[in-house]
Amino acid sequence: MTDADTTAGGRDRDADGRARNARPRDGLGRPLPYGADGVERQPEGIVRTAPETVAEAQALLDVGRPFHAHEVFEDAWKSGPEDERTLWRGLAQLAVGLTHAARGNATGGARLLRRGAGAVEDWEVTRGEDRPYGIDLARLAGWARELAGRVEGAPAPVDAAAEAPRLVS
Repeated sequence: MTDADTTAGGRDRDADGRARNARPRDGLGRPLPYGADGVERQPEGIVRTAPETVAEAQALLDVGRPFHAHEVFEDAWKSGPEDERTLWRGLAQLAVGLTHAARGNATGGARLLRRGAGAVEDWEVTRGEDRPYGIDLARLAGWARELAGRVEGAPAPVDAAAEAPRLVS
C-alpha cells in the first residue's frame, strides 16, 4: 500500500495514524478491491491559489472526475480565507452532487446539487459578487438545479464528463 498502512485491526492509517482508506478508487471515487487498478488519487491538503483551484477543478470535471474536483474545492474550503469558505463549500457540494448523479444516486445527487446551488447563490448575495474568479455563479446554480430536476425525473446514471459545467465562461 502506498498511501497508508493497514493496522492489525484491519483499518488503513496514514503516517500520522489517522484513518485513511488506502484502497484504489475508480474515476468517480468509488473504492475498488485492494490490488485493482484505480485512478490516481487527488492529493489532499494542497494549498492553491483561487485561479489554480478553479483551473484544476475544471480539468477534472472535463474528464469526468467530479469526485476528484470536489477534493480540490475542499482543499480551498479548508485552507482559503474564512470569508470564502461558503463559496468553496458550495462548489464542492456541486461536484459531489454530480458524482452521486453519475453513480446513479438520484436522490443524493439532486439534494447536493440543490444544496450547492443555494450555497453559491447565498455567497453571491452576501458578498454582492456574481463572478468570483470568473465563475458565473448564477449560471452555475441554474445548471445545478436543471440537472437535479433531470436526475430526479429519470434516475439513471449520468455521464459526468458530458454533464460537467463550465466554471468560467
